[in-house]
Amino acid sequence: MNARTDISRLQRDITGPAIVPAVDVIEDAQGLTLYADLPGVSRDALRIDIDGDTLTIEGQRSDTPPAQQTLYTERPGQVFRRSFTLGKALDAGQVSAELSAGVLRLRIPKAPHAQVRRVPVQVS
Repeated sequence: MNARTDISRLQRDITGPAIVPAVDVIEDAQGLTLYADLPGVSRDALRIDIDGDTLTIEGQRSDTPPAQQTLYTERPGQVFRRSFTLGKALDAGQVSAELSAGVLRLRIPKAPHAQVRRVPVQVS
């Protein structure tokens, strides 16, 4: 055992194992699409904030429903938080979010000034 292992174990024992949602970011001509795996996270337990150029996704995976009693668990309710820096080329005011089948989809369009535009060539 070393100090790092001891500290990690102590932190895990105090806070429970952390979950870090897996994320994919896809870019196309219109903007970015971010996909985050959030199995067991309900819409009500999910929060998405944009502060300046920082997008933060946070939430909690649910424990056992209140009407039921847990006899044994290896999947306790867990809190997560992921933050991403949005570039100036993205329009943070137009972000949309959809949660379906445990996958969060965020659509972040490019700002109009950052989109590729074709300049016509005039013949004289």
